[in-house]
Amino acid sequence: MYGVCGCCGALRPRYKRLVDNIFPEDPEDGLVKANMEKLTFYALSAPEKLDRIGAYLSERLSRDVARHRYGYVCIAMEALDQLLMACHCQSINLFVESFLKMVRKLLESDKPSLQILGTNSFVKFANIEEDTPSYHRSYDFFVSRFSEMCHSSFEDPDIRTKIRMAGIKGLQGVVRKTVNDELQANIWDPQHMDKIVPSLLFNLQSGQRTESRSPSPLQASEKEKESPVELTERCFRELLGRAAYGNIKNAVTPVLMHLDNHSLWEGKTFAVRCFKIIMYSIQSQHSHLVIQQLLGHLDANSKNSATVRAGIVEVLLEAAAIAASGSVGPTVLEVFNTLLRQLRLSVDYELTGSYDGSTNIGTKIIKAHEERQLQEAVIRTIGSFANTLPTYQRSEVMLFIMGKIPVPGIHPALTSIGSGPEVTRMIQVMLLKSLVQVTAGFQTTNMLTALPSSFLEPLLSFSLTEDPELRLLVLQILLSLIDRHDNTEKFSDISIISDISVLKLKVDKCSRQDNLFMKKHGQQLYRHIYLGCKEPSSGGQHYESLFALLGLLSVELANEEVVVDLIRLALALQDLALSTDEALPVYNRCAVHAIAAAYLNLICQLTTVPAFCQHIHEVIEVRQKERSYLLPEDVFIDNPKLPSSLEKVEGDVLFLQSKITEVLGGSGYNTDRLATPYVPQYTDEDRLSKRKSIGETISLQVEVESRNSPEKEERTPAEEITFETLKNAIVDSVGMEEQERERRRQVVEKFQKAPFEEIAAHCGARATLLQSKLNQIFEITIRPPPSPSGTISSGYGQSQSRSVPLYEMKFPDLCVY
Repeated sequence: MYGVCGCCGALRPRYKRLVDNIFPEDPEDGLVKANMEKLTFYALSAPEKLDRIGAYLSERLSRDVARHRYGYVCIAMEALDQLLMACHCQSINLFVESFLKMVRKLLESDKPSLQILGTNSFVKFANIEEDTPSYHRSYDFFVSRFSEMCHSSFEDPDIRTKIRMAGIKGLQGVVRKTVNDELQANIWDPQHMDKIVPSLLFNLQSGQRTESRSPSPLQASEKEKESPVELTERCFRELLGRAAYGNIKNAVTPVLMHLDNHSLWEGKTFAVRCFKIIMYSIQSQHSHLVIQQLLGHLDANSKNSATVRAGIVEVLLEAAAIAASGSVGPTVLEVFNTLLRQLRLSVDYELTGSYDGSTNIGTKIIKAHEERQLQEAVIRTIGSFANTLPTYQRSEVMLFIMGKIPVPGIHPALTSIGSGPEVTRMIQVMLLKSLVQVTAGFQTTNMLTALPSSFLEPLLSFSLTEDPELRLLVLQILLSLIDRHDNTEKFSDISIISDISVLKLKVDKCSRQDNLFMKKHGQQLYRHIYLGCKEPSSGGQHYESLFALLGLLSVELANEEVVVDLIRLALALQDLALSTDEALPVYNRCAVHAIAAAYLNLICQLTTVPAFCQHIHEVIEVRQKERSYLLPEDVFIDNPKLPSSLEKVEGDVLFLQSKITEVLGGSGYNTDRLATPYVPQYTDEDRLSKRKSIGETISLQVEVESRNSPEKEERTPAEEITFETLKNAIVDSVGMEEQERERRRQVVEKFQKAPFEEIAAHCGARATLLQSKLNQIFEITIRPPPSPSGTISSGYGQSQSRSVPLYEMKFPDLCVY
């Protein structure tokens, strides 16, 4: 019976007859469109037959593939595509299984044309939104096969390109089909991402193309769209754009591994391009996740070559610039901590020539110039990150970096074990350079809160060191902090300007917060300007920065009191240059004279007092005729012509404090302050004749604090000052000073070297003593309140207060109503 039905076409099932009718006798004629319309209408009318149609088409296609009848294979796939596009009924799942089985059969073929045919059908299927979910469909084979096609090495370059593009399209189709379907296997799992992402990067790397600078690819021509590189970038962007918060890590990790495995960090260009695509494609609120992964990868490569680390840092630099919306993430300080740690490690590697404790010792040669390039890249990256932060966070970062700067004797743990002063100095220089980057463009309305004492005081202390490079860096930081209207460049050239209006200075009214800031820190700033001019090792750049600092204080933070102090400071600098007690070279003395002249010329025009301006201009004219080497135009040049010695600098070539006091006093300025010469407030920081290191400077500050502690004040009674006291103080001053220094040294040594338990016990004893004194005071002053119930006698004859209920108490009559 079945044999007869199989032979007789009229007795065959209708769906089979309809399927058979779409195939022409000659495959060159293509699909029979009229019969295809009948088959589509039948499938829509009887959706329960759709799975049988699919199974039968699959059977015919398998037979045609085996017999190499590729024309009929193409017709079968075209029929399947049309049925898929037309039918969205609930029973389509079984039909899709047959369809995917046929696509798989084509992809397994060795013939490139069949692989491309199968891929194109799969892509069409991927773009269909199914009405019903599928619980059992798997795309693992397709991920593996399309990834393999992306790496095709077919001999013919044209066919190889077509196969690779088919693989890229296939991966794009898999992502589209699975990324939004919760019932499918998670495409973001590492097992899939480790195949998809490297395949895309392989094709992205194979083409030569200019870097992408826009968040989305520009509209390309048809020819460019056909290139694997363009297609790959679009696919990569689409993949990353669909990544949710929890999937970013799985998508970025294969990128890092690919760059590691193929040594692509050294070139930088490809790595930077990859992460530009990533940063522009992902959702902006996820940017910090990529940055954190890069930081972790940088730590993991701490003992890799400098070129690899520099490549990662360069990528971080670009990523930070793109994430400028402030999405650096919640762990802002951790970003800077990682970068500063890498900076310190690089300094150690450069100076020691080896990776400490690394198994790579002897197998890798550390090149100093590569480490220097890495250090510069880290410093630039620190600045780039800082530029993405709001003012309050940047202030925190400044404090954080300042706390990392190693100070011998105070923060020894911050330097490497066994590291010498050269390592310490290098780290100080690098971290101050980092601060220069962080403070660049720093602008705040309230400097008092943005620049607390905990930051400014340690910073200004660094200007007391003998190292000229450190002092110059401190000056650059101060200029960045004070300049809020981009006036620094206008003071970069020290010269006598007859009309300062050409500078186009931006001057705002000094706010209340600025006045408070100068009251608190003004004297410190004046003092460090004075001491900076006094340093014999100061050069042209130092004096230019000091002049710029004076100018910025005048236009940014000056009220009437500050102006008076700055004029007094300029006159004190002139006296410093005249003094023979200071062992200043001739160049430095001429430079200080020139700074004083240039600044007084500036401030007299800012105050707009005619008599003041007249006196300054008269002195400058005399100098131009007789002593031109006292003016900046003849000092701050490449080869200044200076006299061998400065003698008899007097008379009309000097600015007179009495004359300035007279003319400014007539304009309402405080004559008492003007008539008082400026004397820098020397503190215990300057007790040493030569400040060898910042460590000694800070140590003295600690000694002063210990000397001024409450305990010491308690032990030192007030003395009655008599003639004998003064006489003894003068006679024994030398011996007393030596004893005082020894005592201070012992105090500092105790707190530096004593065990923690001993210091804790010392502090605990002081606390116990304080508590006992408080208890004595309380016993004397506090008495129990008198009880209306009276007192009772204890068994030992002592009176005790007795607690009596309220209703038993005897109140006077007037108190009862």
